[in-house]
This record gives sequence, structure tokens and C-alpha cells, in this order.
Amino acid sequence: MAQDTPSPDFDKRGGLLTAIAQDHSSGEILMVAYMNEEAFQKTLELGEVVYWSTSRNELWHKGESSGNTQTLKELRIDCDGDAVLLKVEQKGDAACHTGRRSCFSWKPEDGSWQDVGEMVFDPKEVYGK
Repeated sequence: MAQDTPSPDFDKRGGLLTAIAQDHSSGEILMVAYMNEEAFQKTLELGEVVYWSTSRNELWHKGESSGNTQTLKELRIDCDGDAVLLKVEQKGDAACHTGRRSCFSWKPEDGSWQDVGEMVFDPKEVYGK
């Protein structure tokens, strides 16, 4: 049975796609963010990942402040066209603005949340905040 070929559907969720960044070699999930159509196109053009910052309402070229860029190795779209999987090479080892390798660094242990993330840099030194 033939299936329709999916394409990015920017109309489905207010102009945004959910974007999952995954380390292309290890498979580790690094972060989840959003892309609007302009960010999606710029990512394809540049070969480096560009997101849409929902907090700043602007394009966000990953690593523009920290130097921790993401080189796009492969892009896949889900069957509904509302999410993309970005297989990336993380430059600078930290994907998270908290200075950790991954944004997914917290897990429940013994009734509380424990930080098991790998700290790569001090965000105060990098962002000055």
C-alpha cells in the first residue's frame, strides 16, 4: 500500500515543529527545541542547526553565544510532519545552556531528582548571567 510522503507541516502547531537533537554517533538525546519554517530552511542551507527561541521570539543559531554548535549530519521528519529528528555532531561537547552535555540530566533516585549530567562548562563564565 502506497503511503503519502510527509512534509514539514508548520501550520499544525502554530508555525513550529518539535525538533529533537540526537548525537549522530552515540544516539544520546541532547535536547528538544522548536523550529519555524525559517529556522528549518536555514538549518538545511547552513548545515548547522538553527532553532526558534520561544522565550526570545527570534531565530537562534545554536552555539552563537557559547560556541557549542551543532553540525547537521542527518534530518528525519516524523510521519505527521510535525516533528523532526536532527542527528547532529555536537561541537564543544555541551548541548544544554546549563553547561551540561545533555538537557536530560535529571532522574529520580531514592525519592528525589538527582543530577546525573556531565557538566562541561560554567554557564556564568560563558553567558555572563
